[in-house]
Amino acid sequence: MSATSNAAIRSPNSTGRRIVNAAFGIAATVLALTGLEARAASPTLSETERRNKTVVEAGFEGWAAGTGSPYDLLADDARWTIEGYSLASKTYPNREAFLREVIRPFNARMQAPLKPVIRNVYADGDTVIVFFDARGIARDGKPYVNTYAWFLDMRDGRIVRASAFFDSVAFNELWTRVTPSE
Repeated sequence: MSATSNAAIRSPNSTGRRIVNAAFGIAATVLALTGLEARAASPTLSETERRNKTVVEAGFEGWAAGTGSPYDLLADDARWTIEGYSLASKTYPNREAFLREVIRPFNARMQAPLKPVIRNVYADGDTVIVFFDARGIARDGKPYVNTYAWFLDMRDGRIVRASAFFDSVAFNELWTRVTPSE
């Protein structure tokens, strides 16, 4: 390229410069659109993630319908941790300890069972995260309402480890206000 034509391309008003800018603009647009398509396609779940998510969602559907529960998915040696500062916060070393110390006493405080409504379910590898609201009526006739986030580590369709987060103030209030039925 001659010095004259090279200078013409560098000139902001030159035809050559406009063509180069247009070519760069088209190339950038094509790359951006290709990137958007790749990002839109990438959120697909792996077979393991899809299977784990489906199993957990089915457990919640059973719970909402009164025909089952996600606790049915607990492996015998599942470790369940209630995070935070509720009266039940600690790590339960196995399924039976968790059911005996938390779930059965909780249910014995309820007149109408707790019903979950899922806000969202996320799956990442062997972990399923369930963000949900739940409400029920306590034995004293007052409503119990709470929001939960459960992080569930899965293996072979079973929950092997869980970390649960919820409003401990609402939980503690129910736990101390209502005596469990026998």
